[in-house]
Amino acid sequence: MNSQSPVPALKTGGFDIPDPATLPSLQGKVSEMEWDLRCQLAATYRLCALHGWTDLVFTHISLRLPDEDGEERFLINPYGVMFDEMTASCLVKIDLDGNICSETPYFINPAGFTIHSAIHAARHDAGCVIHVHTPYGVAVSVQNEGLRRYTQFAMTVSNDLAYHDYEGIALDLDERDRIVADIGDKSLLMLRNHGTLTVGPNCAIAFLRMYFLENACKTQILAQAAGNDNLHEEPQAMADTVAGQAAAAFTPGMGDNLVWPGLMRKLARQNPGHDT
Repeated sequence: MNSQSPVPALKTGGFDIPDPATLPSLQGKVSEMEWDLRCQLAATYRLCALHGWTDLVFTHISLRLPDEDGEERFLINPYGVMFDEMTASCLVKIDLDGNICSETPYFINPAGFTIHSAIHAARHDAGCVIHVHTPYGVAVSVQNEGLRRYTQFAMTVSNDLAYHDYEGIALDLDERDRIVADIGDKSLLMLRNHGTLTVGPNCAIAFLRMYFLENACKTQILAQAAGNDNLHEEPQAMADTVAGQAAAAFTPGMGDNLVWPGLMRKLARQNPGHDT
């Protein structure tokens, strides 16, 4: 992968970031498959906002698109647009070198490109990649022992969780190789002193993994208020059992089909408009 960042440097004279609600719709101007994927990704951003998994404009979610002329493409958020206002038409299509591949008034977050391009390039099973900075996720990421086997939430995902040491804001493209090496074939990554990340074949499964990871982190921090000496941690054998019992939740056609339709109804009630 190119070690030189292709993402333009931040402007020094201010920003011109359009309101996504004012953009013309891309429906009918892109393929039906791309439009559907755009709608799924925009919905995922808004669902993350509904669950409080936001850090203003500083985190990112990406989704792989079908290849174009043999070249890989993925969608990512425009820098400066809030999660709760994301639309299908404002998402930015880029390639693995960070080149913007369709007309857009927006630019992208350089750190987002570093992290997401690394995983999409190395993991063809990575349809969707969610990276967030939640208070509970970051709080667990600073703990030497990381995620503990205190809860069913934790044991649902702990066997599939890897760790990546902090290297500063992810602007150095050389870090991509280390991210790839650390995540390996796992589906969840704890970025030390930074945040959390999940991978899934689609938006629904990546979201579901983040739901369990976030709740595992939240309950760990709440439980630790009583002091670690007062907490019961289950043995690894129990985590193995729970992981096996919960595996179907992360199998395409199972957990996604069970949970995603209800999440779409919730989004339609509470924050409609992602599909514009």
